[in-house]
Amino acid sequence: MKQQFDVTGMSCAACSARVEKAVKAVAGVERCAVSLLTNSMAVEGDAPAEAIVEAVTAAGYGASPKGAEKKPVSPKKTEKSEVKTLLTRLICSLALLLPLMYLTMGHGMWGWPVPKALAENAMAQGLTQLLLTTAVLVINQKFFKSGVRGLLHRAPNMDTLVSLGAAAAYGYSLAVLYRLTAMPEHMHMLHELYFESAAMILTLITLGKLLEARAKGKTTDALQSLLALSPKTATVVRDGKELSIPVEQVRTGDVFLVRPAQSIPVDGVVLEGSSAVNEAALTGESLPVDKAEGDTVSAATMNKSGFLKCRATRVGEDTTLSQIIKLMSDAAATKAPIAKLADRVSGVFVPVVMSIAAVTLIVWLLVGQSFGYALARGISVLVISCPCALGLATPVAIMVGSGMGAKRGILFKTAVSLETTGKVHTVVMDKTGTVTEGKPRVTDLLPAEGVTEERLLSTAFALEARSEHPLARAVVERAGEQTPAAVTDFAAAAGNGLSARLDGVELRGGKRAYMTAAVPQAWEERALALAQEGKTPLYFSEGGRFLGLIAVADTLKPDTVDAVRELKRLGLHLVLLTGDNRRTAEAIARQAGIDEVVADVLPDGKEAVVRELQKNGRVCMVGDGVNDAPALTRADVGLAIGAGTDVAIDAADVVLMNSRLSDVATAVRLSRATLRNIRENLFWAFFYNCLGIPLAAGAFVSLLGWELNPMFGAAAMSLSSFCVVTNALRLNFFGDKKSKKHHNKEQKTMKKTMKIEGMMCGHCEAAVKRALEAIPQVESAEVSHVSGTAVVTLREPVADDVLRAAVEAKDYRVTSVD
Repeated sequence: MKQQFDVTGMSCAACSARVEKAVKAVAGVERCAVSLLTNSMAVEGDAPAEAIVEAVTAAGYGASPKGAEKKPVSPKKTEKSEVKTLLTRLICSLALLLPLMYLTMGHGMWGWPVPKALAENAMAQGLTQLLLTTAVLVINQKFFKSGVRGLLHRAPNMDTLVSLGAAAAYGYSLAVLYRLTAMPEHMHMLHELYFESAAMILTLITLGKLLEARAKGKTTDALQSLLALSPKTATVVRDGKELSIPVEQVRTGDVFLVRPAQSIPVDGVVLEGSSAVNEAALTGESLPVDKAEGDTVSAATMNKSGFLKCRATRVGEDTTLSQIIKLMSDAAATKAPIAKLADRVSGVFVPVVMSIAAVTLIVWLLVGQSFGYALARGISVLVISCPCALGLATPVAIMVGSGMGAKRGILFKTAVSLETTGKVHTVVMDKTGTVTEGKPRVTDLLPAEGVTEERLLSTAFALEARSEHPLARAVVERAGEQTPAAVTDFAAAAGNGLSARLDGVELRGGKRAYMTAAVPQAWEERALALAQEGKTPLYFSEGGRFLGLIAVADTLKPDTVDAVRELKRLGLHLVLLTGDNRRTAEAIARQAGIDEVVADVLPDGKEAVVRELQKNGRVCMVGDGVNDAPALTRADVGLAIGAGTDVAIDAADVVLMNSRLSDVATAVRLSRATLRNIRENLFWAFFYNCLGIPLAAGAFVSLLGWELNPMFGAAAMSLSSFCVVTNALRLNFFGDKKSKKHHNKEQKTMKKTMKIEGMMCGHCEAAVKRALEAIPQVESAEVSHVSGTAVVTLREPVADDVLRAAVEAKDYRVTSVD
């Protein structure tokens, strides 16, 4: 059982590590992942929610199950509220810090003018510094409350370090000020005061928190934009009247209306009307999708033109939009394996830093330095250390990466899947519905001598119109709007073919063995050639006379060839895994350019094949059907085609909303970019702390003469987290520029112009066009009998002889192919 919680009171990676440790100790908890970025926690196991909340509370933090609040606050409002609070604190702190710095540095170091009452009175200057600094401490008291609470619960955090540093500087300065009361004439003692350091530390940390909060807000932009898409009201028809009601009150089965320029409130099916719907918010596809009666529509998509009357099928948390938001939130609450090292370090980071600060103070005192100097070194160690950078290194990149995926219609369910996708070595693809359209269509119409295409098709249509077989549907679709001839005595011989009578004449269609008519040897050879291309040849006869062949095949998806080429460019080994026969599978693999074929495999066999392939490295499985679910679950990463079954989508780790195979390559590239960004963040976080702490402790004083003022340490600490978050935001510039350039370059060369003789009319044009577009590699053909040319646009390279043969089979002569 999975449970999601909101966690409050965390300020750094040490906090999230403490919460994780406390929750994992609860009986029944199997796994726990806490996200510092989203202040959320994902828990797996059968432990009751009350016990988990109690454990978090005992650790010094707050927790509540997600959705427990009656009026949940959106992430955007939360971020704005946090930014507003921090900005107010920063402005007030600066208003007090500036006069303090003018007095201590402007006047004390550079002789800037101040009132005479201050200039000649050391005690007055000291008291003024005390009052200004005390006010800054009160404004930023949150650091002290959080820091002390962490100490009391034996879980020190970043706020503990900040509050200790500021308190040490403030306390030491207060002691010096008491000494000054006995010797007010000793103006030089003012240089021993560190009031401005305490105030500056708190102000700079507040500035860093503000920058971090604003940057963190941008990492959740994708999620916030999805939340903003959800319509607030819906127009429903009840008792014959149109009512505008809150979208939360729409029930399954309600009839709702959507006018042009309105958002669709819930998922539904179109009852009346037609329109173009912009689904970019859910799928990333910029082009509107045509919708008509019987088509499905999704919540938060935009109706662009026509009027739609729909029936609600999924409402509330069941809509596609809600499911996407849930997937993104769940992904943000999980942790990637690469974060484990940072988590281990964060768990002991703050106590170790406090120990280093204490040792630094003692060592400098032992070598003969003044207490003020030694204290400054200890304070610098406390305030320069940054566990936040470690804690944010992974989640900010995961959040931005999953957000960029969602914008492209690629939904990563967990941080683990986002990381692992880029590490796969082999991509296994199901054939039907993944590599191919999943819907057979007529590819070749080959009438016998003396028979026209129209007669062959009309005869086949009369037979197949009565059948529900997928191959029959392909013939019916090819016939288009024609009306089938009325037949009698219709019969279907399972696995062989169909028979019927038309005006008393027997019609037959199906396998060669089902034919009673004689079939010339040459036609059997042509049928064999079609079968070797992965097509199914259907024989037709009328009254004992052979009429010809119609070839039907499940054709490649338009983007399959480009997708395969892109996956190969990424260095991946490709395997076609299908239950179809080997000959058909190998024909499809040749057309697509796939390396290896495993055919004639049952569903449980697919899982075994994936397990065997895993011996050579990580495996990614791409599928869409129920029979793919075991393999999707077994694979290191399962990618489900969004148009596939719910079982496949549930079993997968990644969902491709656009049902495009090309999105597999995009998912791999995005995963690799995110992983690279995480490594950069972790390197910076470790490097910063490994260099900064020795520098602050004074390790380079004798060697290079480098000393670090506590104020500069606080500034460095503030900027470190900001740098990590900003680096993660670079993922927003992730794109497919190289791929697009390569694709555009190929598109320019994927056209061929054929010179054809013998075309006399529009009928000739149509015959040549059908012949060329029946070739799987051909995207489209523009034919003109006036100029005697055919401009062929290709999905993938094809031999000139293949094009030539297709046209000449229609009794036209090809003079050249350019």
